Amino acid sequence: MTAFPAPGTPEFEALLHAVRFPGDADPAETREWLDALATLVREGGPERARFILGALQDEARRHALAWQPARQTPYVNTIALHEQAAFPGDLEIEQRLAALMRWNALAMVVRANLRQGELGGHISSYASAADLFEVGFNHFFRARSDTPGAAHGGDLVFFQPHSAPGVYARAFVEGRLSEADLDHYRQEVTAAAARARGETVRGLSSYPHPWLMPDFWQLPTGSMGLGPISAVYQARFLRYLEHRGLQPASDRRGTDEHTAPKRRVWGFFGDGEMDEPESLAGLSLAAREQLDNLVFVVNCNLQRLDGPVRGNGRIVDELETVFAGAGWHVIKLLWGSDWDALFARDTTQALARAFARTVDGQFQTFSANDGAYNREKFFGQSPELRALVGAMTDDEIDRLHRGGHDLVKIHAAYAAAVRHRGAPVVILAMTKKGYGMGASAQGRMTTHQQKKLDGDDLVAFARRFRLPMSDEAARAQAFVRPAPDSPEARYLHERRAALGGPLPARLPQAAEPPLPVPPAARVAAFALQAEGKAMSTTMAFVRLLGNLLKEPVLGPRVVPIVADEARTFGMAALFRQVGIYAPEGQRYEPEDAGTLASYRESRDGQILEEGISEAGAMASWTAAATSYSTHGLAMLPFYIYYSMFGFQRVGDLIWAAADQRARGFLIGATSGRTTLSGEGLQHQDGSSHLVAATVPNCIAWDPAFAYELALIVEHGLQRMLQQRHDVFFYLTVMNQNHEQPSMPNLGQEGAAEGVLRGLHRLPALPEVAALPQGTDPAAEAAGAPRCVLLGSGAILHEALAAARLLAADFGVAATVASVTSWSELAREGMAWERARTLGAPPQPAGEPWVTAQLAATDGPIVAATDYVRAVPEQIRAYVPAGRRYATLGTDGFGRSDSREAVRGFFEVDAKHIALRALVALADDGVLGPDVPAAARTRWGLAATPAPWTL
Repeated sequence: MTAFPAPGTPEFEALLHAVRFPGDADPAETREWLDALATLVREGGPERARFILGALQDEARRHALAWQPARQTPYVNTIALHEQAAFPGDLEIEQRLAALMRWNALAMVVRANLRQGELGGHISSYASAADLFEVGFNHFFRARSDTPGAAHGGDLVFFQPHSAPGVYARAFVEGRLSEADLDHYRQEVTAAAARARGETVRGLSSYPHPWLMPDFWQLPTGSMGLGPISAVYQARFLRYLEHRGLQPASDRRGTDEHTAPKRRVWGFFGDGEMDEPESLAGLSLAAREQLDNLVFVVNCNLQRLDGPVRGNGRIVDELETVFAGAGWHVIKLLWGSDWDALFARDTTQALARAFARTVDGQFQTFSANDGAYNREKFFGQSPELRALVGAMTDDEIDRLHRGGHDLVKIHAAYAAAVRHRGAPVVILAMTKKGYGMGASAQGRMTTHQQKKLDGDDLVAFARRFRLPMSDEAARAQAFVRPAPDSPEARYLHERRAALGGPLPARLPQAAEPPLPVPPAARVAAFALQAEGKAMSTTMAFVRLLGNLLKEPVLGPRVVPIVADEARTFGMAALFRQVGIYAPEGQRYEPEDAGTLASYRESRDGQILEEGISEAGAMASWTAAATSYSTHGLAMLPFYIYYSMFGFQRVGDLIWAAADQRARGFLIGATSGRTTLSGEGLQHQDGSSHLVAATVPNCIAWDPAFAYELALIVEHGLQRMLQQRHDVFFYLTVMNQNHEQPSMPNLGQEGAAEGVLRGLHRLPALPEVAALPQGTDPAAEAAGAPRCVLLGSGAILHEALAAARLLAADFGVAATVASVTSWSELAREGMAWERARTLGAPPQPAGEPWVTAQLAATDGPIVAATDYVRAVPEQIRAYVPAGRRYATLGTDGFGRSDSREAVRGFFEVDAKHIALRALVALADDGVLGPDVPAAARTRWGLAATPAPWTL
């Protein structure tokens, strides 16, 4: 056998060069270039070297060489051993504490599922992420603190959802949760019943849910993929507040991170989660706006739910390319400290070459097997690798850590991340899924579904992490908490005290007093006293928004948000009034600089103009709508968008905002299926109000008149800012101009009650008032036949036109009522019905509002909206007994044509509404059976395929 050349000899250098640069036609010339670069770095410094490399790259482009640097770096740690920050903690105590967290998280899930197998829960994800969390908790995650001299707004931490048991386990060890609490993991209803019996216990939600645990979880992450985009826009909104002077600047460049730390957003996500489109949607914005207050930690355990994330590739390489290409600073954290000696001895770079040809599916197999298997299958690939571990036992090989399980390496990566300036940072941390869970779960394909371990596995786990418990206690899944005066407990509390207190912890209210709410009479007098002026409700909203922005106290807290349609919605005047937020200001002269509505960007601009990204705009809205909690500062966001591109497109983000207890306004513009008629199928919204009704804290409104909109906005301001209710309003507005009436009975107490409760009857039209009326029940037959027409939004105007048709052509008197909220009427009806069923004290007086209002009218009821029939169907159960109730809607795909034609097609125009009322009157025997046929002939209506027919 040929002897291997000794390191440092020319033969060795030649061999190493051949390994590094296979196929090099002129090694001597290559060596000259490499030596020149080394000299440049040594004598000119890194900055000069970077300049020269950039110049060479430009020259390569000039020669059309089609070359660019490789995005992927070797499969080793980014931070070299000599660059590591010193570990500042007590490593032995922190390892013991991490072991306790692992055990309690595992015991909590196992106990719950032994008791009730249907509860579910996850063990293996936290097993892989535990050390990543613990280093953050002990050294980096800062809580909100008002301590003089050490005040800090607090970091925002997005925890990987499947790792929630580990966060509960830490809260238990800290004393924030009890053993009884852990025993009610995923048993919130049972815990509530126990509290009703006087027990002190709380249920623990499955994932981070601020609605279910409002004093604990800051941010919801249960819907995977939403956490990354939310984290990006939270970091951006923090900068927005600073640049607008609403919060003190936390970017204290050049200062010691430990004495003047900036507020940060930390996001912990899974590598499989990064396949979600929303996970990558905000990366370019974060880099473009240099959000160096943002750190992503991607837990690369290489496994998703069913198998490898990238069985035939390497997800770390892929994510490195994606993030680096977007402009992020990438830190790879792949190998633990016990690999350092191997890398130091690996003079031929055999390890790096072996890693480069190993795919993730094989890395998973290595993690699922023992040291003997890894010696044979990995280190047995070459003589150099075998020699590296020749003096190591199989047990020592088995204990070689991946970087995400090494506290020292993790701390070094985090320290480098918080030092980095000018770009967001992503740490790609390689771990093992189910780490430490033994042959039954570590690295297994089924590990994500693992919820139970048998007695021997539990004992093995306890021994593996040297837990202070007997085998019998391990088999019994006993929880372990160190004594209050133990070194572990003291250390744990000291570390959190140094970082401001416990986390996660949610602030339920802003620390400041409630913001003043201007009366509608001041900011919306134009709507309350419209006196027939023609305008659309969109224009009424924009004018109202402009007036709110002028309010001295409330105005600076208003956050107008658009995706890319401000001009469409008539908001261009706001560009000059308050400016568009841009962290770099405006470095160009806009094309329309000489106009009154020129495009003005500003570092302290107030409008968030998000470009063509409804998901980004929604994430911005959520950040603003939850600022009262995350920043202790109440903000008031208004996000206006095509209504079709709200609940249908980003409904999951809206649900997450609801979970986070958002407060603000969503404005669905050009709403309904017939108002944006020319745009056709994909732009026409017939379902948003139906979906909005499914979100418990979303209050949905479909106003038809400007005065209704003004009262609703004032009501929302009172509820969100003064009463501090955790609700948000969804308002639909139209782009069709109508003559706007003044508010009836302006100034009288209770005049707005119907508007705000969901339904109010309109004054009788002159045509209807002129019809003969019965003077008493016995003489009612002598009066005109009567019916009720309910409408909302755009279709209320069709209902009014239908009332005129009925009066003029058939002598029918129609009472017209505006339904401002179908879903609120239905919710009140459900609450009333439930209370009556259960005998809940006190019994609600009278009957639901919708029932009482309709009971004061006569005749059949026809309800018509610009949405699918299921929207008005919500109130059918609360229509007075014996009254006929018919609904019309826009079921089916949209169509392009004029509003008149499209409303006729969907059969929600005035003629079809009137016809439906005549059919109902004929069915009731009030009119003759031939009347509907006469109406069809008179109005030119004929049977055609139904709009929902395909």
